Amino acid sequence: MIRQILLLALASACFASDAASAQAPVREPGTDNGAIRRDSPPPAAPAAAPASYVPHRVFSSKSKRFTDLEALIHRIANDADVVFLGEFHNDPGTHRLQLAILEGVARRRRTAVLALEMFERDVQPQLDAYLRGEIGEADFTSTSRPWGNYSTDYRPLVELARANQWPVVAGNVPRRLAQVVARRGLAALDSLPATERAFAAQENLCPRDAYWERFRETMGDMSGHGMQLTPEQLQAMVWRTYEAQCVKDEAMGEAIANALTTPNTLVIHANGAFHSDYHLGTVTRLRRRAPRARTVVVSFVPAADLDAVNGRARRKQGDFIVFTLQP
Repeated sequence: MIRQILLLALASACFASDAASAQAPVREPGTDNGAIRRDSPPPAAPAAAPASYVPHRVFSSKSKRFTDLEALIHRIANDADVVFLGEFHNDPGTHRLQLAILEGVARRRRTAVLALEMFERDVQPQLDAYLRGEIGEADFTSTSRPWGNYSTDYRPLVELARANQWPVVAGNVPRRLAQVVARRGLAALDSLPATERAFAAQENLCPRDAYWERFRETMGDMSGHGMQLTPEQLQAMVWRTYEAQCVKDEAMGEAIANALTTPNTLVIHANGAFHSDYHLGTVTRLRRRAPRARTVVVSFVPAADLDAVNGRARRKQGDFIVFTLQP
């Protein structure tokens, strides 16, 4: 699935005109499912009532055994500065467990910061105004470009943070900037007006490291997908798309580091699992900026049979692997 999404992202970034790509919804590169960002808000709808039970199993990579959600929450509430909740965007069980984690943290700590890939940095003023009660929810959702599944999956997280007076950070780079990089390369950031350039991270690095190898392996051989390009052109296209991926990770890493403003701050960051699996992507970018920050990576993995899941086989993927029942 992720490979197909990345292919769509490549086609959108490299063949659409500037005007068209600025308006058309595009699939998020580097994620494991087909969540679509939209320029218009979703229809107003109440958040779905959480079920009383969410089938899941929690594996601790450190102890190499299965544990429970309360042990996970205890760990991140007491022994972490930043926790990454690496999700499959379209998995409802994941989102219900994310909310349970936030509720558990709220029981144990007086404050935390919620950071989200799902909002872009240029809408932080609207997000702050909503949290302060200066604008209503309708105005907020109509101006902040929430994802299509915001009302059911991310609204509960924002509302919990709002009820607890937690800051909420819009961490992602605006999509239009990522598209510029996907079309023209990383150097294109320096050609942007200062007001636009400010929405990307100050420092943007894109090394050919283990993250690049994962990205390239995920893309695979695209020669059979009908693209009339030479191998060199395809390679250049993949690299530019990877540079756009790096720009997103750099923006989120910088946003998290900026949120670590006071001692004992806990930042909870929700993102697509590809951005944080194996402690790569956004995690690497954060550690470069805040090398002393204690990080915990939680990777959510939908599974068809919870009784048959193998936590040991995935232990390098994160500090905790949370298996959810695949819908």
